[in-house]
Amino acid sequence: MKAEDVKVCVIRIEGTNCEDEMAEAFRMVGAQAEKVHLKQLTGQAPADMRRCLEDYDVLAFPGGFSAGDYVRAGAIFAARIKSAIGGDVKRFVESGKPVLGVCNGFQILVEMGLLPAFDKVMADEPEAVLFNNLSGRFECRPTVLRNDNKGKCLFTSSVPEKKLLMIPSAHGEGNLMSMDPDFVQKLEDNDQIVFRYVRPDGSAADYPWNPNGSPSDIAGICNPAGNVLGMMPHPERVMTRFTHPDWTRGYTTEEGDGRCVFESVMRYLEKH
Repeated sequence: MKAEDVKVCVIRIEGTNCEDEMAEAFRMVGAQAEKVHLKQLTGQAPADMRRCLEDYDVLAFPGGFSAGDYVRAGAIFAARIKSAIGGDVKRFVESGKPVLGVCNGFQILVEMGLLPAFDKVMADEPEAVLFNNLSGRFECRPTVLRNDNKGKCLFTSSVPEKKLLMIPSAHGEGNLMSMDPDFVQKLEDNDQIVFRYVRPDGSAADYPWNPNGSPSDIAGICNPAGNVLGMMPHPERVMTRFTHPDWTRGYTTEEGDGRCVFESVMRYLEKH
């Protein structure tokens, strides 16, 4: 598949506010990206505006505060998707097509049961939650991530293992928690941990380098098949060096650290 043939669905409802940046990030790596309201996929729109999820190659859930984050962050958006087009989304994932959720998008994927998805492609009930930051407040700051995936996740297929990336965070609920006492170990055993928060020298993070208190410094995870990625930091916000906080300090490239996530997807699709 050629890059210009890749079609990306950036799904949105009232309250999402990062759909423009997400769509533009995919366009910057050559894809066709369309911002699609959920009602366009459920048939609740004029005929000429209706869309079919099957026609897209990538599904992306952007950040924001969908439905005001009432009940729990991402819970209402997830419930609306699951009740209306849950079967379509499940088939999309089962087909191996990439699904990306950033910040609120990560919260939605967890609420839908698409992550961590230990035993089913889409769990009947959430197996985890993105809980309130331990600081008790919204955290908006640069964060350093380390790619700890060993090769399963297609979104980091072009990123060297242990490479450090500066990806900014902006969230109030990013603490990945589960009632399962073996939750983190299962993620480790399945190679589902993709990104960890670290200090700038690559060592274990503490606050504020881990902005939310997530156990084992987890910043992003994938499903067992590796085609669904959820992460709290925003790679779409650092597609160029000029949106890095230290962009004036002797940079050697104009590419931002977030670009490799989107390039990995495109290279995967070009090979398949």
